[in-house]
Order: sequence, then C-alpha cells, then structure tokens
Amino acid sequence: MIVATLQEHSRLIIRHRESAGVSLVYLLSDIWIKPPEIMFGGGAAPILVLSQNTKRDAGKKVQLENVAAGKAIADVIRTCLGPQAMLKMLMDPMGGIVMTNDGNAILREITVQHPAGKSMIEIARTQDEEVGDGTTSVIVLAGEMLGVAEQFLAQQMHPTVIIRAYRQALEDAISLLQDNISIALDPNDRPKLLEVIKSCVGTKFIGRWSDLACTIALDAVHTVMLEENGRREIDIKRYAKVEKIPGGSIEESTVLRGVMLNKDVTHPKMRRYIENPRIVLLDCSLEYKKGESQTNIEILKESDFTRILQLEEEHIQKVCEEVIAMKPDVVFTEKGISDLAQHFLLKAGITAIRRVRKTDNNRIARACGATVVNRTEELREEDVGTGAGLFEIKKIGDEYFCFITECKNPKACTILLRGASKDVLNEIERNLQDALHVARNILVEPKLVPGGGAVEMAVAQILAEKSKLVQGVGQWPYRAVAEALEIIPRTLAQNCGTNTIRTLTALRAKHATGGDTWGINGETGELADMCTLGIWEPLSVKLQIYKTAVETAILLLRIDDIVSGSKKKDKEGGTKTAQPTEESMKE
Repeated sequence: MIVATLQEHSRLIIRHRESAGVSLVYLLSDIWIKPPEIMFGGGAAPILVLSQNTKRDAGKKVQLENVAAGKAIADVIRTCLGPQAMLKMLMDPMGGIVMTNDGNAILREITVQHPAGKSMIEIARTQDEEVGDGTTSVIVLAGEMLGVAEQFLAQQMHPTVIIRAYRQALEDAISLLQDNISIALDPNDRPKLLEVIKSCVGTKFIGRWSDLACTIALDAVHTVMLEENGRREIDIKRYAKVEKIPGGSIEESTVLRGVMLNKDVTHPKMRRYIENPRIVLLDCSLEYKKGESQTNIEILKESDFTRILQLEEEHIQKVCEEVIAMKPDVVFTEKGISDLAQHFLLKAGITAIRRVRKTDNNRIARACGATVVNRTEELREEDVGTGAGLFEIKKIGDEYFCFITECKNPKACTILLRGASKDVLNEIERNLQDALHVARNILVEPKLVPGGGAVEMAVAQILAEKSKLVQGVGQWPYRAVAEALEIIPRTLAQNCGTNTIRTLTALRAKHATGGDTWGINGETGELADMCTLGIWEPLSVKLQIYKTAVETAILLLRIDDIVSGSKKKDKEGGTKTAQPTEESMKE
C-alpha cells in the first residue's frame, strides 16, 4: 500500500521513477489519501511502495551478491576438473546416493536458494544438452568471469562498460578459435578419432577402461549415423540405447550389432533361438478389443452369450491368420497378446513378444529393416524385417533378455553395460554419454583444438596483446577476460597438487615464445606438448563453453535489482508479514 498526502502523491511517483531508474505507474486506487487529522508533518511518514511481503535488494549489493553466488557454485565444481578429478557423493531427498564428477549431474542434485546460483546451474544443463561435454569447465569459467568483474564493480565502473568489453573479447576469442587455433580432422581417420574421444574419457571414472569406452562410443555413433542428401544425422538419444545390467565386469560391456530388450517370450513353448528370423512389428493388440467406456449388452437367450464369445474368438483367429499369412518367425507388439492368440501363433511356430516400448519398437525397425504396422489387415511383404541374423533369448542374472543381433546394416544399436553395482553403472553411463556426444560432435564438425588448458592459454595470450589496442576504460575488463581464461590450466595444476604459480609462469613463458600447443599434463601436473601427448578436444565443445560462460556472466552483471515476492511461513503455518527492507525504507 502507498501512503501519501493528497498534495504529495504525484511528486512521490516522479521521485520513485528517478531514484530506481525504472518507470513505475501507480493506480490512484492503490494510494490511500490520509484524512487531515492523521497527516504527518514534513514528510515524516514511512513510504511503503512495495507490498508488505516483498523483499527488495538493489544496487551494488545485488551485483556483488550475484558474483559471490556464481563463485560459490564454481567452487563446488572446481575439484571435478581434469584427469585427477575428485568424485562428489550426493544424497537425494529420497535417500538415494549419486557418486559422480560430472558437473551437470552434481548441480542437478544440489538445491540452491539464490537466483543467480540457479541460473549457473541452468548453464550446465544447456551445455549438456547442446554438446554433451564440458559441463564442469563451463561452470568454473563462468564463475571466474564473474570473479574478475568484482574489482571493476568495486571501482564504481558501470556494468555496461564491463559487458561491452566482455562481448568484444568473446567475439575475438571465437574468431581466434575458428581461424587460427583449430585444426581440421579427417572423419575417416579412426586412430585420431579414438585419440580425441580418449582425451574426453580420460577425465572421467571410466578413464581406466578408456580403450574399451572409446571403441564402444565410436562404434555406436558410426552405427546410428545416417547420411541423406549430403547431411549427416546422428541421433544418439533415440537409436543408441544404453542397457545397464548389474553383475559381471566392465570389460564385458559391448556394442551389439542390433537391439536388446528386457523381455521374454509370452509362451514357454515358443522358440528361443532363431537364425535369420523374419520379423513383424505391430502397434495393435492381438486380443479382443474392449469398449472404451462402459458397454452394456442385452442378451435374450443363453445361446447369444455363447455367440458373443464365439465372435471374440473368430476376431482373434482372423487377426492371427493375417499375421501368419506373412510367414514371420517373430512377432513384436506394443500392446497385449491374449492366450488364444498365443495358442494360434504357437501352432504356426511363431515366437511372440508383447508390450514392447514404442522407442524399442522403432529401434528394432531401424535395425532389421521392418516397418511398424498399425493394423494387421495392412501387412505387406515389404513390412517384414529380414535384416537380422539372429534372434535369441538369454538369461543374464535373474532376468531374461531378448537379443536381435548380427544385423546386416543396422541403423540402431544397444550398448550393453556390465558393472559391479548400480552406482558404478550409473556413473559409467553418464561418462559414456559424454563420449558418445564427443564422437558425434567430431563427425558433424571435424575440427579440433589442443586440450589440457593449452587453447585457453593461447587465447589468453593473444587477448592480452589485443587489449592494448582497446580504447578507454574498456581495456581493463577486456584484459580481465584473458586472465579469467587462465583458470582452466590453473585448476588442472591445482587438482594435480603441483606448485600452481611456478607451473603457470612456465606455461606463460612457453606460449610467449610460440609454443601454442603446450598445456598441462593432467596426470602429472607437468608441462607437455599436447600434440605429442595426443590430448585434443572438439572445437564445437570449446566454442559452446566460451559462449555460455561469457554470456552468463554478462547476464548476471546486468542485474541490479532483485525483488522477491514470496510469503514467508512461520512455524504455526500462518503467513508472517514481512517487514519492509532497508532499501524500501530508504526510498
């Protein structure tokens, strides 16, 4: 509620508009005009502009809080960068545990109160969805970008000046990466591709089995790759399914040339091993169709009831005959199969599997060349899949699994993961997803940059030189971006336990004398040439890291006011009226 005297209310609106820098419009009905007997003299009344349950922070305080929140999130993740990364153990509200060093997985489990912290978590998710790797780097870099801006805010520099310099530095860094630093790669050079995926996997838990993981990732991506009209489509999410089966050892994990489902045959007497099967995929149920809503049938004589049952049986028989006419060996359906239908199919020597997921059905269709059919009447010879070499049911552990393997030209695959426990399997799956995305990124855009902090150091070196040409105050924030990029090699050195200052000084000296590909060996913490060490990263991942980190820093620096309109509940469950904050009292 706004309290004002009649003469003052118009002046009050103007004063607020000037002080907050924001155009505020008040309805006259919101302004309570005091009767003359309770008017205060000389404007002594407290003016409450915002509602009583609203908390408002403004100005420098908000900007410094945002910077602190960004740095706090980055500090949580910092030890998870590089080959010597630590794992974090997180407990969710349900009591389950997650052990991981994947930036996105950690931040997904953490509950954050501060709005700036929430937007930091959002960027890790964006990075994961866009390129699948670099989630830890992007958080660490964004936190540092905010950290270096703190000194300029303390010196009363306007945020827009800082933002302009940041933008300019980002544009220069991107053009440097694309034109000067990146090198092209031949997508058919398998050893080189494996080397790139290895440098991604090396920082993860799965790093000890890096050869196996790289081979799995590359095989899976090559399998699901489609080339149409000169355009490459690699859909990992839909067609490269990861199946985790606890037990066995990690070395037993493989990529199947086909599909695996967690299903058994519907009838125990059906065949469980068929070579070169003819496969039919259905999207309809092989049972009598029930009415959608409640159905009433009036029967006049008892023979009618028998007739109704007979009609049901005839319908099922007709549907089964239409399927049998195609002479398939295996029938998969997304819906149910009644006992009678099982009987007819068993007599014809057909194996049936019911209630298959739609996504699995689509994968089988891509693997063996079948078409999913919605009505049995429409079955044609070309809808039958003949591309699979083997259908078999195997028992692994306690469960039965159905394998459709040895496909001639599968465009879908299943990655079978084995491991000691569920936690280990979950972590391996997360790591493998990163490897798959890296493999996809290289095949879609085959350009590489050196890893191990070498590219950051090279870009920082050139940006520091360019900053001397920037006019005015903007050159200091521009140079600060170059300093912020050094956080990646610095963190790598810290996580190895080496002397950070000495290592970084030596690395700067290397780059100053033209050693552009020198970086930090994440295993030992010593300087190494990334070309000879074979540590490469896809250009698309690096570009996304820089863009996301700098743009998030820009976004958070632009905020100068936080208004939170949440009602605070006290212990009795009633709503406690929030007191006006200092800022709103100052106005």
